Amino acid sequence: MIRNMWPNLVRGELYRVARKKSLFVYLGALVVAYLLVAFIRSGGFTATSAVTDAMTLFGFLPAFAGVILFTSVYTDDLDSRNLIALVGFGLGKARIVVTKLVVFALLAAVVYALVPLLHGGAYALLGAPVANWWLVYASAIQALLMTVGCAALAGILVYGLQKTTLGVLAYVLLALGVVASLLSIGLKMVAPWFIPHLLTGVTGRVFAGLAGTAPIGWPLIEFGAYVVAAVVASTIVFTRKEMEF
Repeated sequence: MIRNMWPNLVRGELYRVARKKSLFVYLGALVVAYLLVAFIRSGGFTATSAVTDAMTLFGFLPAFAGVILFTSVYTDDLDSRNLIALVGFGLGKARIVVTKLVVFALLAAVVYALVPLLHGGAYALLGAPVANWWLVYASAIQALLMTVGCAALAGILVYGLQKTTLGVLAYVLLALGVVASLLSIGLKMVAPWFIPHLLTGVTGRVFAGLAGTAPIGWPLIEFGAYVVAAVVASTIVFTRKEMEF
């Protein structure tokens, strides 16, 4: 019975998030802000602006677009105590962790698949059509991987502490690269060789692989390792966390 419940849970989560008006209001405001930035930039457009701007602006997507998805998928259940209800119905905690990440990744993939179209359309109307769509989508994929990776890592705090504010703060700090910057400073003194293997470095090397300038296989394996490790850690802390029903 519980095995059959999982697909229904995924569909239910997707339906729940898709009905959130605040999500669409936020994303709509983000689109308006993005178009304003593009319009301001249009005075200095060159033949390559559409691609170079995508590579720069898409780097902000994990923080600005990903955060609303993170709160919708991960922290709403804490506020409504729905997470406790799921456990009470006998759904395994590992299954809950995986479900949340799958739902988050699916929603983020939909949003990030549309972003290049918005970007390309806006820049074309402003006189700077995209010269290389693959690089634009490669930038979007890099941003998507960064977003999913940050959510997986921040999820450890969500399940371990079950505090909405701390979970969102952890996600934002990861998405803005603050955590990676601090770790890089420390690693420079003890293990500088590991800096390229931080999540920011891994997603950057995935982009290089997609752009055809470097191998892509190993960076994808490293990214997968990050996600699996985060899921395992989330399951462990979630299992050890006592919940009040």
